[in-house]
Amino acid sequence: ERNIKLEEKITMLQQQNEELRARIEQNTVITRQLSEENANLQEYVEKEVEEKKKLSRTNEELLWKLQEGDAVSPVKLPPASPTSFYRCSSGNSSPAKVRTLRR
Repeated sequence: ERNIKLEEKITMLQQQNEELRARIEQNTVITRQLSEENANLQEYVEKEVEEKKKLSRTNEELLWKLQEGDAVSPVKLPPASPTSFYRCSSGNSSPAKVRTLRR
């Protein structure tokens, strides 16, 4: 009788062991997928940061050019002044057709 109980317990423990191995395998697959997704997201964030830096440098350069161009005019914008850009009604997007307004 005792042997039967022990055999039943062994069978139950073997089933639990198999279930746990299956869960470990499933968790391993999910961990790999999440790691890949994390790496892809990190790469995306790095690209976005670089693009933001590039746009910031371009913006600074354009503001500098705008201020240097205004240096010959009687009114010069202060460096921290917010500036709005509007296109002329002609629809031409050339820099010569762009005017600025102070807020």
